[in-house]
Formats: sequence, C-alpha cells, structure tokens
Amino acid sequence: MQNYVLEEMPDLTSLATRFDNRAELAAYVANLSNLPPPADLSPIIGGRAAALSTLAAINPVQYSDTRNHLDGAVTRLSAYIRHGVLTLDEVRNHALDAVATPKQAEKFIQELAWRDYWQRLYKASPEAIWVDIEAYKTGFVASDYADDLPADIARGETGVACIDAFISILLETGYLHNHARMYVAAYVVHWRQIKWQTGAKWFLQNLIDGDPASNNLSWQWIASTFANKPYFFNLENVARYSGPNINVSVTDNLPLANSYERLAELLFPNLTSAVAS
Repeated sequence: MQNYVLEEMPDLTSLATRFDNRAELAAYVANLSNLPPPADLSPIIGGRAAALSTLAAINPVQYSDTRNHLDGAVTRLSAYIRHGVLTLDEVRNHALDAVATPKQAEKFIQELAWRDYWQRLYKASPEAIWVDIEAYKTGFVASDYADDLPADIARGETGVACIDAFISILLETGYLHNHARMYVAAYVVHWRQIKWQTGAKWFLQNLIDGDPASNNLSWQWIASTFANKPYFFNLENVARYSGPNINVSVTDNLPLANSYERLAELLFPNLTSAVAS
C-alpha cells in the first residue's frame, strides 16, 4: 500500500455524498485518487451510527479476561477513536455505565489512558515519536538495523506461517488484533533486524486505525527503545493466543519454535542474558 496525492484537489462542493452501497462509494473514492477499485471491502464500516453500534456492544469484563486472545472480546473501536468519530471520554463513560462496579472496567479504561498518554506525548513533540527515545536494549545499536522493509515481509511471504497469516489479515482488512501486531513487530525488529521506524511506517500505510502516537510508541516498546527490555515471543505463545485458524505447526514456523532461553541466545547474542516477555 502506498501514499498517493491527488494531482489536483477536487472542488469539494461537487463531490458526491450519497451512494447506493459501499462498493459504489469505494469505487468513487478510488477514481478520485486514480486508483483501481479495491477487490475486497474492509469489514470496518465507517460513520457515527456504526461507531455507536460498536460501542454499545462492548463488554469491559470480557475484554479484561480475553483481550490477549485473537478471538477475544476486543472492542474494534480503534478506528472510530482514531478518526474522531468517538471520543475517549464517551467511550470511558459508556464502559463505566456497562459494568456493575468501576473496578470491572479498570483494565479497559487503563488502555484508554495509555492512548491518551501517547497522544499527549505526540502533541508535545510530534517529531520525537520517530526518534529512538532510548538506546536499544538488545545488544545492538541503531545502525545495526536495516532501513528497508524486505519484499517478503511486505507481501506476507516470509515462510513463517503464522506471521504470513497475520500480515495477510493486515493487508486484506486494514486491521490486526493488537497481540498479532506485537508478534509481527517483534518478528520484523528482532528476527529480521529491521529498524522499528521502517515497520511503523509500514503499519501506518496499511492500518485503517493507524495512529502515529499509539503505533510508533508501541513499536518502540517492542524494540526496547521505549522499554527496559525487548519484547519477543515463541511459537508456544502464538499457539496459546491465536486459536485454531492460525497455522502454528512447528514445521511451518521453525524460526519461532524454540524456548525463550534459546531464542534469547539466537536473537540477542551480544547480551549476557535476555528476559523474555
């Protein structure tokens, strides 16, 4: 996915505003951008009505219990928050109204607080989110990491089955569960030794809910430039949280099929010890 700029800004008063269906709308927007119509439409439906319907369906208790599982009760509110259709304040208030005691919504509201914190950092220093906040804690320095994203990663053809599945979901839907984002980011930075900035830009080009603050600071946390250690994982962890629809066979995911101790030795050989996340 690339960034495109219209050669000439259309007269906004002449733009169509009503369409019979989403496919017609997508084709119209693609034509304005000199792009072919998308083969498949994103499952994310825009607009205030869809946002309120999605908000009404959240379950903060189930979210707290299952949010790390790819089939867990995540809210899918991120795109609406990212584009200002919903505010953090109204999401928080709805969550509190949806539970018997505020404690039951605590984890959910904590995640909203993190988003607010990242936004405040971004507002205070927009360029700073693209710079390493701290040095890598991986035993490598920034110059050891590559600047370019390899084509096999961009296409989801790495040969690591679960990573390719996650990338495919990202490219096809414009959305990816947060835990899967962590897996992909860790693979890019630690297994392939690519700069986190490169991965962050790639995500922003493909995520409908791509928010520079949340995205970049999460990538920095994975990389260890915004954390006290790198985040990495093994195949057992993927199998625990991914569910039956993701291929987690050892033979198709060999680079991940090690203990945390062995992966630490392989990924961070310059460290005397590395602690898995």
